[in-house]
Amino acid sequence: MSIPSGAPVAAPRVPEAVHRRRWAILTVLMFSLLIVVLDNSILNVAVKTIAGPAPTGIGATQSELEWAINSYTLVFAGLLFTAGLLGDRIGRKKVLLGGILVFGLGSALAAFSGTPGELIAWRAVMGLGAAFVMPATLAVLMNVFEPDEQPKAIGIWAGSVGLAIAIGPITGGLLLDHFWWGSIFLVNVPVVAIALVAMVVLVPDSKDPAPGRIDPVGVLLSVVGLVLLVYGIIRGGELADFTDVTVLAPAVGGLLVLVVFVLHQKRSSHPSIDISTFRDPAFSAAVAAIALVFFALMGVTFFSAFYLQSVRGYSALQSGLLILPLAVAQMVFSPRARLVVDRFGARAVCTTGMLLVAAGLAAFAVFDAGTPVWVMCVVFFVQGTGMAHIMPPVTVAVMQALPRERAGSGSAINNTFRQVGGALGIAVLGSVLSTVYRGDIEGHLDGVPAAAKDVAGESIEATLGVAAQLGEAGRPLAAAANDAFVGAMHVTALGSAAVALIGALVVGLFLPGRAGAQDGPRKKEEREPAPAAGAGSRG
Repeated sequence: MSIPSGAPVAAPRVPEAVHRRRWAILTVLMFSLLIVVLDNSILNVAVKTIAGPAPTGIGATQSELEWAINSYTLVFAGLLFTAGLLGDRIGRKKVLLGGILVFGLGSALAAFSGTPGELIAWRAVMGLGAAFVMPATLAVLMNVFEPDEQPKAIGIWAGSVGLAIAIGPITGGLLLDHFWWGSIFLVNVPVVAIALVAMVVLVPDSKDPAPGRIDPVGVLLSVVGLVLLVYGIIRGGELADFTDVTVLAPAVGGLLVLVVFVLHQKRSSHPSIDISTFRDPAFSAAVAAIALVFFALMGVTFFSAFYLQSVRGYSALQSGLLILPLAVAQMVFSPRARLVVDRFGARAVCTTGMLLVAAGLAAFAVFDAGTPVWVMCVVFFVQGTGMAHIMPPVTVAVMQALPRERAGSGSAINNTFRQVGGALGIAVLGSVLSTVYRGDIEGHLDGVPAAAKDVAGESIEATLGVAAQLGEAGRPLAAAANDAFVGAMHVTALGSAAVALIGALVVGLFLPGRAGAQDGPRKKEEREPAPAAGAGSRG
């Protein structure tokens, strides 16, 4: 396309050498992101094996297994914001290399854990590394792609998250079929080694050229606030009771600390984040959409695993394969979401995506023990299609609302809201599932020995375990457990769908339409320095 004579030409801000290898850099970033996201879903598959006695497992209790998962989430969510800030200040490549190295070291140590306590500790180390990897990948992406290509790159980046969620259970199932439980962690080590070499060779460093003084008080407040809040959420999910003092104290305390953090940022001469950015309705709607969609989706992912394995009797590998349609939909549609946004606008696309997610979640309310496999595959595909038309546009909205120099902060905000929303979804919707299940199964425990009654009513896994011990007499109890779980799943699915509908309302009211989407880049350019006179475009 020819450029009219006299028309102003925007100067490229990405060096030519970096621009030429931008797609190779994106591949390395996706590779790094893949192992961080994949590892959490792999662990979910292995919990039964790890709970077994040595040498099959390490004899972890239910509480210890939960903390093997939660220690990672707690450290990860608590440090995301700080990791983004450090990347902006000391360099995103340095942070990315350090994070992936710590993640690899934690993986190797976790693989050879001799006790549940060791596994919990090394999972926390993995969470520390992952907290520095995830925001850095998105921040580097924003600094190697020009604004016109960022939506496409973010779409591919978002698609890799969907791929990781789906192949995690499949990879875990294959490894557990052939190797010991520690292989699910040890497999990360060679992948990390390859990623480190590729990063050193391909990924350029970047940072905020004028970051100002670091704000230690703000950093400390953000870490303490997020850790307390996420701990309270996790504790509430464990107890299935959000009124317990051990839940309320950290959760409310965390919220209060975060309020103090916001007030401090408003008054600070060198704030960690510009709070005024949240006054932009489109920006606030985008981060709210991220939190709401992951609240709904992580909740349904939690109960669908039990539905597929406990009620339907599928193996971990088969359950993982059933989620493939969700990953396929995300991989196909995420990179193309920008084209739909260009035509219809972010508001229409994201609202439709939220409605598709809500429909997919609501479909679980009619599933039973005999629902055909092809119906489940269609539902997962619909959910993946909805996600693919939500995450790329809202991520673009968040990242392009901030200057490129502060891409680490933008990525940290994006990922922090995603993690907190997901943790809250698992805790709240998991509590709803547990409460409804316990209420339904209680009436069927009369024939269970008194010593086993409390255990049998805890979860479907516990009930089925007691039923198996009773032999032939336990068959009615197993049937009742399946019915009670399906009923509880229906209630939880409707709750998940309601949250997704709230998300649809938020994006429908506040995200820009076609005109707003077109105006957005102009507003962004107004915040950035004008290119030097005489600068030209790439040939």
